[in-house]
Amino acid sequence: QVQLVESGGGLVQAGGSLRLSCVASGRTFGRDSMGWLRQAPGKEREFVAAISQTGGSMIYADSVKGRFTISRDNAKNTMYLEMNNLKPEDTAVYHCAVHIVIRDIPRDTDFRSWGPGTKVTVSS
Repeated sequence: QVQLVESGGGLVQAGGSLRLSCVASGRTFGRDSMGWLRQAPGKEREFVAAISQTGGSMIYADSVKGRFTISRDNAKNTMYLEMNNLKPEDTAVYHCAVHIVIRDIPRDTDFRSWGPGTKVTVSS
């Protein structure tokens, strides 16, 4: 099973930007579709964005469309989430995970092997 670890979280002001990274162990990263999910205080985990194995197809939750960009570099076993125009509502622990069940509107239960997460706090 692929081991994932996120980094790049922190405290930012509303309207600011942040880039999260997800590094996978081993050399099988390129075989997997991947995604980002988040869990805000008092809420269930929710889907944020997903990317296909080669990076040619992306899916975004409506709440982040136009603001977040998902990408990957398979040679570096790394996936990224560029977050722009951050809002206080984006405050959450962000996790990367393997996208197991593929559908047009992903659900949190479509993902496995979640990383421990990195915390993003957006101040007003």
